[in-house]
Amino acid sequence: MANALPYGALAKALEAAFRDGVTTPLRSHHAIELPQGTDGAMLVMPAWKAGRYVVVKMVSIFPDNAKRGLDSVQGIVVLIDATTGQPLATLDGPEITGRRTAAASALAAQYLAREDAQRLLVMGAGTLGAHLARAHAAVRPIRKIDVWNRTPERAARLAAALRDEGFDASAVTHPEESMRNADIVTCATMSPEPLVHGALLKPGAHVDVVGAYRRDMRETDDNTVRRARIFVDTREGALAEAGDVLLPIDRGVITEQHILGDLTTLCRGPATGRTGAAEITMFKSVGTAVEDWAAAVMAYEAWGASPS
Repeated sequence: MANALPYGALAKALEAAFRDGVTTPLRSHHAIELPQGTDGAMLVMPAWKAGRYVVVKMVSIFPDNAKRGLDSVQGIVVLIDATTGQPLATLDGPEITGRRTAAASALAAQYLAREDAQRLLVMGAGTLGAHLARAHAAVRPIRKIDVWNRTPERAARLAAALRDEGFDASAVTHPEESMRNADIVTCATMSPEPLVHGALLKPGAHVDVVGAYRRDMRETDDNTVRRARIFVDTREGALAEAGDVLLPIDRGVITEQHILGDLTTLCRGPATGRTGAAEITMFKSVGTAVEDWAAAVMAYEAWGASPS
């Protein structure tokens, strides 16, 4: 499936989907209690376009899976004919999720990051962190990648993998200096406490916030949201789930009006992305079925009528 979903082309497919419109009810999000450890979550995300396809993703997030040697994100994507209701394909949920999430961040970066962005800091060395590094490099001239992870060994493994692909990549144990120099900071962790500190961000930096999927979690501090021009993938989703904007809104640090646009308004034109070389921008992603629809359709049509 990876060959069918290259990051740059997928970002273009997402741009078309956000611009042209896909029907996407707000996803169903259910907590799954665990007797021991961190609770999990189940998400059901439908999307459709009349006369084309229905796509339904069923995905679970279990943060403690790393201790079991399993990915935290599990699930499937089902693609259905929107005219007959006939199921056409079942796709790998984690692969779709990782690639479409990273491609959405890359799409946002095309509007919000400086065109000459060369230094990238990746915070979180899981599967999604790897996708994000490659996706940002597909749309910006990234030359230097620093990788931080709570577990240094995982940061070292991702940095080594990126070096094997030709990147100048290093693992860092203290990310503060990297944060001061980064043109783009991308953060994909399950940290309940801020990792990105606005006081360290240089003029012109772009912050890409992908983790912290609950309203009581955040990866950015108050200084970040005060300094940044803020954009989200969907306003409705962000105001329902994104702790990175909801927690500072609740405390009066910012208001809803500080969210200047989402991917739909950026792609269609009412929202204005980066307006100057020195401004700091922030993109908060919570995920939307628009992205799953675009990725599933792209993969299915790349295979033709007989996916394998």
